Amino acid sequence: MPDIDVQVTDGAWHGDSEDPQSMTRRVAGALETCLGQSLNGRGLTVRFASDAEVRGFNARFRGQDAPTNVLAFPGSVVPGQDGAPLGDVILARETIAREAGEQGKSIAAHSCHMILHGILHLLGYDHDTDDKAVKMEAAERAVLAALGIDDPYKDRLEAEAGHGA
Repeated sequence: MPDIDVQVTDGAWHGDSEDPQSMTRRVAGALETCLGQSLNGRGLTVRFASDAEVRGFNARFRGQDAPTNVLAFPGSVVPGQDGAPLGDVILARETIAREAGEQGKSIAAHSCHMILHGILHLLGYDHDTDDKAVKMEAAERAVLAALGIDDPYKDRLEAEAGHGA
């Protein structure tokens, strides 16, 4: 299994149907199976935090004084060490729980999506242009399908195609 450090700094994460370690490992395994993206030896940390903690990171490093569902911070090369660590993914518990409720999905399903979303950012995926968003969303849909999680973009794509209700 990949070199992943799972940290839980908000105990509310332990009350969910699936534990953080299990969610993270399932996402990493599906990422490798579906996209051939191995995280072995890459040094990934996934931190399950509170909104307050994420808000602090967001304010300090992105200049946005508000929580967000997930943050991804790329690793940096350490002199004298082979390879670069992939980086850190940090999830905000209250924001993810609220979004999951609004979207009618489980906290575990939305958490898996946000873990995946953060890791994809660290692997170079982005959604800052339409072309990049299409590529990133396709990767997310493939991995989430392998995990048995519904397509989070289905309703939007159907509406854009004129098939929405």
